[in-house]
Amino acid sequence: MKNLQTKLVNILNAEVKPALGCTEPVAVALACAKAKETLGEEVVKCTIGLSPNVYKNGMCVGIPGTERLGLKISAAMGLIGGKSENGLRVLETLTKEDVKVAEDFMDNNDINISPIDTEEKVYIEVELEGKNNTAKVVIRTKHDNIVFVEKNEDVLVSEEIVEVATTAEPKENILDTITIKEIVEAMETVDFEEIKFLLDGITMNEEIAKYGLNEKVGVGVGFGIKKSIESGLLGDDLMNYTMMITAAASDARMAGVKLPVMSSNGSGNHGITAILPIVAYNDKFPQSEDKLARSLAISHLLTAYVKNYTGRLSAVCGCGVAASIGATSGLSWLMGCNETQIEGAIENMVANLSGMICDGAKAGCALKLASAASAAVQSAIIAKQDCIVPPMNGIVGTGAEQSIQNLGRVSDKGMTTTDKVIIRVMDDMNKAN
Repeated sequence: MKNLQTKLVNILNAEVKPALGCTEPVAVALACAKAKETLGEEVVKCTIGLSPNVYKNGMCVGIPGTERLGLKISAAMGLIGGKSENGLRVLETLTKEDVKVAEDFMDNNDINISPIDTEEKVYIEVELEGKNNTAKVVIRTKHDNIVFVEKNEDVLVSEEIVEVATTAEPKENILDTITIKEIVEAMETVDFEEIKFLLDGITMNEEIAKYGLNEKVGVGVGFGIKKSIESGLLGDDLMNYTMMITAAASDARMAGVKLPVMSSNGSGNHGITAILPIVAYNDKFPQSEDKLARSLAISHLLTAYVKNYTGRLSAVCGCGVAASIGATSGLSWLMGCNETQIEGAIENMVANLSGMICDGAKAGCALKLASAASAAVQSAIIAKQDCIVPPMNGIVGTGAEQSIQNLGRVSDKGMTTTDKVIIRVMDDMNKAN
């Protein structure tokens, strides 16, 4: 058991990290910052190639510290003031003056950004030219995974070569073989000190939710729910409260409010969805820190489990189909559900939001997070009453593992054309405007 717990805690340490701003444009900023540091002089030309999913997710989203939206301003901010050692918090140290310089740079310089033909979900390639030097940086697989750095055709980092050399001995992926029961049991008995850091996500994500509740930013979904509760139009129950704080955090994040969130599996919105429904339950029914940490660990790990099958980025909304499954798992455990009920909550989620599309990161994501959070609470509550979707019901299989694998097949294989059409529609609108 200890060996299994160590592997799962390693996943949590790798996948649960603070991030400032939407993860895709922030990853572009990170690559640009690293490329600029490598170049060592002023940038004359910047060319960026992105996997279609990164391109889609960064096109319309707010960037912390500026009123402008999208990938170009994020790239410019990375070039002007980003520090690559800060990872996904690369934009956090920029001053107002840095942002103003970045906006001027974007307006007066050629930043060429385009999708490239690749099946990879997360791929970012930045090429810079200066008067005397050139630099190239590649991020792939994960948003902060810099695998290639080159200056003047001199290769400084090339982890891709290592990957090719070790293909004969594939690296073990515990998420391919582990069961949901094993995940839950491991987190029930893991040393609290090893997962205590997950509680930082509560503080971080609550803070940005409070901002979205006090200020009408983005669509104002959380703000609107709050006003409706205050006026008596909606009741102040667990489901509405969960929708309110989850949506409010996304409102603020998608608007580019300069506050970090605790991300999950490469996405800040995933982190919001995986954490805040558990926070909402704790606000209504106070729990110990020990129970909260274990519930969060289950939530993040089940999110990772689903993403292992659906892909890092996909045509379906990861908050609706992955982080919401994580949240309902953590919630149902926190509510005292047994094994059958926890897995039943997961199956309820697969039966519910499995068709929610992802059309990029943007203000409207707050609506999807509200739906995801509400469904997570609903699924856990009714599962606790033994109200569970029966086996062989649509894509719901004979157990939670098979249901998630079926969801992965639909998402990763079945919706490839859907994803291409979504990106084409968004790109056409972007070019027209």
